[in-house]
Amino acid sequence: MGLACGTEKGSYVAACVEVDIDRPQKKLQVRRVCEAFECGAIVNPANLLSQVQGAIIMGLGAALREEIRFEKGTILNASFGEYLVPRLEDVPELDIHLVNRPDLPSAGAGETPIIAIAPAIANAVFRATGASVQALPIRI
Repeated sequence: MGLACGTEKGSYVAACVEVDIDRPQKKLQVRRVCEAFECGAIVNPANLLSQVQGAIIMGLGAALREEIRFEKGTILNASFGEYLVPRLEDVPELDIHLVNRPDLPSAGAGETPIIAIAPAIANAVFRATGASVQALPIRI
């Protein structure tokens, strides 16, 4: 398990992830993400939930798969078929909690939900292996 939190543009996020690590196979899989998000007054809960879900999935891509590989100044994975973004089967169980603060004005919801995902995964890896994550995508 790993936990991370952050704030940006007047909104707040906390994420907790559960990972499964197969050391012999050098595989890391995120099993579950629990995220709480507060961005002031929630105007459209369904759209906000979709925004947070998308941000989590995008954060998983950056944390686990997405990278541009170079060799001698040439991009090795220049096509979309070789640039690995998350697919439906990569999406873990999502447990999202939207914190409505009608006493506050609505704040940005576009970027903040993504910022805690990679650090939470890195913290889970550190807790499980003792190895500090120094770069993305995270390697085991």
